[in-house]
Amino acid sequence: MKVGMNMLLWTTDVGREHYPILRQLKEVGYDGVEIPIFKRDDAAFGELKRALNDVGLEATAVTVAAPEANPIDPDPAVRRAAVETLSGAAHSAAILGAQILCGPIHSPVGCRVGRGRTEEEWGWAVETLRQVAERSEVTLGVEALNRFETYFLNTAADTRRLVDDVGHPRLRAMYDTFHANIEESDIDAAVEALAPVLAHVHLSENHRGTPGTGLVQWQESIRAVKRAGYDGWLTIEAFGRALPDLAAATCVWRDLFDSEENLARDGLRFVRALWQG
Repeated sequence: MKVGMNMLLWTTDVGREHYPILRQLKEVGYDGVEIPIFKRDDAAFGELKRALNDVGLEATAVTVAAPEANPIDPDPAVRRAAVETLSGAAHSAAILGAQILCGPIHSPVGCRVGRGRTEEEWGWAVETLRQVAERSEVTLGVEALNRFETYFLNTAADTRRLVDDVGHPRLRAMYDTFHANIEESDIDAAVEALAPVLAHVHLSENHRGTPGTGLVQWQESIRAVKRAGYDGWLTIEAFGRALPDLAAATCVWRDLFDSEENLARDGLRFVRALWQG
């Protein structure tokens, strides 16, 4: 088991100005960081990979589906754009040395249409993600979001169904404690459903602040993950108000911690103790 920290706490675009943060996270005791991939820049990601090597951190990666490259859009041209964009993100993740690219790659975040998904949309998702998986150089960890962020994929059971329907070894599932806290009624059953295809885990508090300071059922969650035989990354995901666009997207309107540095330190201490307990 390795513990990572999602860099979205600080930025959507990790650059040289963030290298001191990488060093701090290594000094605190993190094994790696999760790098957001929201644009294609092979040279920049190659440089970042060298910086991570110098610091001694590994990487995972996270991305999203954009409205103009929506895997479930009725327009075939938009779905083709989704294949190109997500395949490009997977290539960037490979440049970083990441073995997994996770995130809600099934549909755009914040997209709600006043109804549930259709079977036609499901078919488009399966078709699009299969094409991405066929081209991907890394494992893809598809993430369900809560109902307030997407109408398309909300539960572990549906995530498992999507992975099974795509039927490609490069497409796997991730489990996120924040979204599960809203949508699931049984933690054990949710994680058990994903167990055979579980490739990544996000640890995120119900209020998006420091893990262990909210209402997520942490002991039950970790127990279920252990029972599933999972031994991959446990990545802390938290959000603050420093980035206005991201704060708006995650609906963070109040201060949830005194500093990013303290959140990272206290969160790591909590996760290590939780796993060993």
